[in-house]
Amino acid sequence: MFNAFVLAVTVLTSLFLIVFILLHSGKGGGLSEMFGGGAGLSGGTALERRLDKITVVTAVVFGLGVFWLSWKWH
Repeated sequence: MFNAFVLAVTVLTSLFLIVFILLHSGKGGGLSEMFGGGAGLSGGTALERRLDKITVVTAVVFGLGVFWLSWKWH
C-alpha cells in the first residue's frame, strides 16, 4: 500500500520536474524573459531563484522516491 503511494508521488514529481526544468532560462532568457525582465542580470530575478529552489526540492523528492521503490519493490 505504501509502495503505491510512493509510486504515485514519484510519477507526479517526475511530471512537475519536467515542467519546472522547461521553465528555466536557457541561453535565451527563459522565464524571466517571458515576463519582460532579466535584461542580462547574472543573478536572475527573484522568480528565477524561487524556481531554482522548487526544482531542487522536486528533484530530491523524485530521487528519494526512485530510491525507495528500487529498494523496497517486491
